[in-house]
Amino acid sequence: MAAAAARRYFCTAGRGLELFLAREVRRRLGATEVDCISGKVFFSTEAEPGELRKLRSGERLFLLLKKHPPLAASGNKGKMLHEIKSFVIEEPKYWLDVISIWRNFYRCEGKKHDVSQENRLPLKRRSEEETNTATKRQKTEQVRATVSEECQVEAGERCVVLGRESLQGCRTESKISLEDPSKISGEKPIMNEQLTYRFRVSCRCSGAIAKILTSEEIGRAIGIALMKQCGWQTDLRNPDLEIFVHLNDVHSVVGIPLFRLPLANRDYIKRAGLRSTVAWAMASLAEISAGAFVLDPMCGLGTILLEAAKEWPEACYWGADISDSQLEGADVNIRTAGLMDKIELLKASAKALPLPSESFDAVISDIPFGKKFKITKDIQLLPDILQEMERVLRVGGTIVLLLSQDLHKCMDGITKCAENYSPNAISDGRSETATAKALNVDGNSSSLVNGVEESFLSSRWTPFRSLRPNGVYAVSLGKTDAFIHKYRKVATDSQH
Repeated sequence: MAAAAARRYFCTAGRGLELFLAREVRRRLGATEVDCISGKVFFSTEAEPGELRKLRSGERLFLLLKKHPPLAASGNKGKMLHEIKSFVIEEPKYWLDVISIWRNFYRCEGKKHDVSQENRLPLKRRSEEETNTATKRQKTEQVRATVSEECQVEAGERCVVLGRESLQGCRTESKISLEDPSKISGEKPIMNEQLTYRFRVSCRCSGAIAKILTSEEIGRAIGIALMKQCGWQTDLRNPDLEIFVHLNDVHSVVGIPLFRLPLANRDYIKRAGLRSTVAWAMASLAEISAGAFVLDPMCGLGTILLEAAKEWPEACYWGADISDSQLEGADVNIRTAGLMDKIELLKASAKALPLPSESFDAVISDIPFGKKFKITKDIQLLPDILQEMERVLRVGGTIVLLLSQDLHKCMDGITKCAENYSPNAISDGRSETATAKALNVDGNSSSLVNGVEESFLSSRWTPFRSLRPNGVYAVSLGKTDAFIHKYRKVATDSQH
């Protein structure tokens, strides 16, 4: 029997996580033809829906309909709309084949109930006064963060979903009512299946095209064309099917979201902290093996520990924090995830951990200095925290840290190893110059951070001799940029 044909997909990713997602689809899905661009990863795989849902470093997953070089912009709006409609809707048989694949996904998983539930996600933002439970608030924030991230991929980009108020980061467009196609032209649909879908068009455009046409105009034209050609009906609030169109100066992409909620939505996280995709990426760098002991000495709400324990359940995890409220929130998340037997929590200062030396195989932490990564005198505590991390780590173990831009610059002075690594290094030590340029990795460093000189840090720093830099990754936290640093502990003369 012939093997099933591989299907073509693309998945959106936060800036800086494209390389993590590319590695994950290869490892988890056996993906081929993997192609990374800023904000998206394209790939082919024969994996079933259940496997696709397990992706942890991606945001939204799409079945790919079209990928094409950027469409040429011209001063004739009518001509441009015609070309865009032709690009999106040409090859009716191919459209039906892809729609059939999309439908079969839900048949395979028994997704009829799942689709109806996911499609009830409200399209308009609710105010905080209308939100009644902590769970609903957390899910709203996750969806808002995902949409905001996707809308910030291109500078000057405009985003619109036909007929809804745009979410954060997008222009608010007026509601459009599409007429029945038979009233528009008197034509009968030329591509009518037994099943008639309710649909909506989500359009995002930037660059040269956006200077001539709005996302609203493009989405409306595509919507009317699909009604005429397919016999479908528009449903802006509760559609069966969504058509996603993204046009910019780099590419033209059309896809169908496979799942209404983003992959980044974790049902086991009740109190949201660090973005789950970034937490997973950090855990993936720690090289966690069966039986390993893993510590987050500033665990907050426990997101890193949750992501790690879900993915690598045969390890043992410990989380420490000085804040009672943070530990209470972490405990709620751990119980919701059913990981009480995997994760231990203790109240302790990261500067004085009540733990034996060289007792952990990995230390992973988001260094939570100040509000929204704005640091002041707290930076003076960093050497003490790093010293404790080094102390409890075994030789051969790894440390993975998430740092603000300012702390990232200071790490060079602290470790005295700036000349031995570059901001665009990756975990295997090879250079990724193109990626670094695309992501603007540390293009404007400074030796002075909020009045605290690097020389002050390095002059008082005597430990940290056994840690060797093993890669730095620039990532986005929405409106804030940050850096993931990885270190490996090696034996020193005093440890022989």
